[in-house]
Amino acid sequence: MHTGVHVITLGDMTETPPRNRRRDAQQNREAILEAAARVLRGDPEASIDAIASAAGLSRRALYGHFPSREAILAELVARGTARIAAALSDVHDDDPARHVALIGTALWGEIAHVRLVAQMIVRGPLEGAVAAGLEPIRAALRDAVTRGGATGVFRSDVEPRIVVRLVEETAIAVLDEAVAEGLDDASARRLVVVAALGVAGLSWRDADEVAEAVDGDAR
Repeated sequence: MHTGVHVITLGDMTETPPRNRRRDAQQNREAILEAAARVLRGDPEASIDAIASAAGLSRRALYGHFPSREAILAELVARGTARIAAALSDVHDDDPARHVALIGTALWGEIAHVRLVAQMIVRGPLEGAVAAGLEPIRAALRDAVTRGGATGVFRSDVEPRIVVRLVEETAIAVLDEAVAEGLDDASARRLVVVAALGVAGLSWRDADEVAEAVDGDAR
């Protein structure tokens, strides 16, 4: 006799398959990282609550993926430096000056859209992680500067490792100015290249010619 009561059996009890749970977790993690990059572009001091809200998640759900705001930043740094290294993997030119210009152009192309976040990171507690991740850039710069010094294109009165460090500091100073002055991407990129070549030993006119040539090739 049918009583109208449905007896729940084990066959009726459904559970989200582990594979779907993993996919959902990965999607949430990606949503958090995308939201963090977006929110921090506008406000580098944005709270973890603001990041969670932008990702459409609760604070508790966010903590299920990242234990802290710093952990989110560390992941963004790791991904960012990996992207930069990948972008520079095929960058080379037999002309040391063009090589440095190409490095500067590729680097700015990767950080231009996140300049506020980049400025915060290179000056903050994650500076060490950034330095390690950007070692491929240093290696490429050392190669170009060493070749340039040996052929008379660049200055040879200062050791290449010191010149590379000065180029790095110059690039960071340009990043500071780009943020402070609101420079457009083209102007900031040009300034990065010209300033780096100037530190390496070119006159500002020669540096500007190289920057113009590289820009022309890119167009």
